[in-house]
Amino acid sequence: MAGGCFWCLDAVYRRIRGVTAVESGYTGSQWPDPDYESVCTGRTGHAEAVRVAFDESVVSADMILDLFFTGHDPTTLNRQGHDVGTQYRSALFAADTADEELFRAAIRRNQENWADPIVTTIEPQATWYPAESFHQDFYTNRPDVGYCHVIITPKLAAVRRRYSSWLVEPSESVGLS
Repeated sequence: MAGGCFWCLDAVYRRIRGVTAVESGYTGSQWPDPDYESVCTGRTGHAEAVRVAFDESVVSADMILDLFFTGHDPTTLNRQGHDVGTQYRSALFAADTADEELFRAAIRRNQENWADPIVTTIEPQATWYPAESFHQDFYTNRPDVGYCHVIITPKLAAVRRRYSSWLVEPSESVGLS
């Protein structure tokens, strides 16, 4: 799932009951072996994204997707706030037609929460590249960084307002690679 800067969605999902692992990374392009610097140029075609593993007996895929549509603004094309470029696009990456159907249903279901049309794209699943370790669990590890206060904390507040019963204290999570 790509929803702008991966630090934001990473912070959201690490605080959700039933989520067992979260990993920030890059996907959505054929460019080999991207790193943060190359992705930030916007020339690789990758999106900053998160992979989320979860226990379906605790939290449903629908809830994971509803959180996605709450944890970022899916109505702005190729941007989240001051972060601008295709690397900050809102996108879901489908492995198969079942994923595509699930994603389309989530877009329809969540459109009522937004005045503007959701522009989230559904793209084919592409090679996943984990982001550098510095980016994993950024919000918890760097709470005094200004970006966390100004950008991530308000997104977490939106999730808290809508899904407070799903929130837990973040725990250390194993990467998905």
